[in-house]
Amino acid sequence: MQKHSFGTLADNTGDIAVDLYTLTNKNGVEARIITYGGILVSLRAPDRNGTLGDVVLGFDTLDEYVQHNPFFGCLVGRYGNRIANGRFTLNGVEHTLAQNDGVNHLHGGVRGFDKVVWSAEEAGPNTLVLRYTSQDGEEGYPGTLKVQVTYSLTDDNEWRIHYEATTDKDTVLNLTNHTYFNLNSADTILDHIMQLAAGHYTPTDAGLMPTGEVASVGGTPLDFIAPTRIGDRIDSEFEAVRLAGGYDHNFVVDGTPGELRLAARVTEPTTQRVLEAFTTEPAVQFYSGNFLDGTLTGKDGKRVSRRAGFCLETQHYPDSPNQPNFPTTVLRPGETYDTTTVYRFTVA
Repeated sequence: MQKHSFGTLADNTGDIAVDLYTLTNKNGVEARIITYGGILVSLRAPDRNGTLGDVVLGFDTLDEYVQHNPFFGCLVGRYGNRIANGRFTLNGVEHTLAQNDGVNHLHGGVRGFDKVVWSAEEAGPNTLVLRYTSQDGEEGYPGTLKVQVTYSLTDDNEWRIHYEATTDKDTVLNLTNHTYFNLNSADTILDHIMQLAAGHYTPTDAGLMPTGEVASVGGTPLDFIAPTRIGDRIDSEFEAVRLAGGYDHNFVVDGTPGELRLAARVTEPTTQRVLEAFTTEPAVQFYSGNFLDGTLTGKDGKRVSRRAGFCLETQHYPDSPNQPNFPTTVLRPGETYDTTTVYRFTVA
């Protein structure tokens, strides 16, 4: 593992150093991570010829991540995805959060976990442990929360993420990673072949907030049980797709939550790179980069076009604190939040 400076972050307490860690396995696969936001800034994986290429979107400089990052590569918390109207009630007490997505709360608020500097510890040749303590009341959430995220790069070309957290008060928690993948560096990911191990999804309203239903994907453009080109139905008039401007949906992963199981398999036909996502979480948000609009300049001066990347955000359901029929996201003192997600890279 190598460590380098990635710049400094100006803070009201003074300048904070941001470090870059490079993990490299025996196959030459390389993951580069910065302590600001726990961001995966690059991941180089082999194609069918063994040629390594960067398969994630990002920027070249810290300033770009600070000024206008659409969550490229970052850790998201305390609550990934949306909470309706920026509020929830826990133990009879209403907690008010930032309304940073219209009237709703998104990805932890104005200064979520994606915008803080994590402490880092090298725990092995290719294992990096990141830690952050979120104080009671931060962004409106109750409880002092101690979070530990372990990134590992294995010799099986797996990028593993292990999330752990404890709290001193009842709180809600939904951690995820928001990396945008593009397996061939093309302008869009529309030719990628997506397969989701998910027979159900949670329908949303016009604000992309869950209605509380859990519906079958059968007979809809959200059916990715069989491998399907992402672009084939992305502009469908089906209401759920039309409202999201493409794919931005919470899919219920088949199998038993808590067990590590396949959530998605994505194949890129030209390079024949394959990405498989495994998770212990109940669900995964498949997002097709619909809000990217070509105004950002990414790595190497390349414009980031609409739908230039896709996300597979393993998670609990959006708005679970306000939806009693959804799996609970409540974490209590004495409990340990413990989830794992694995992104495995192979070739077809």
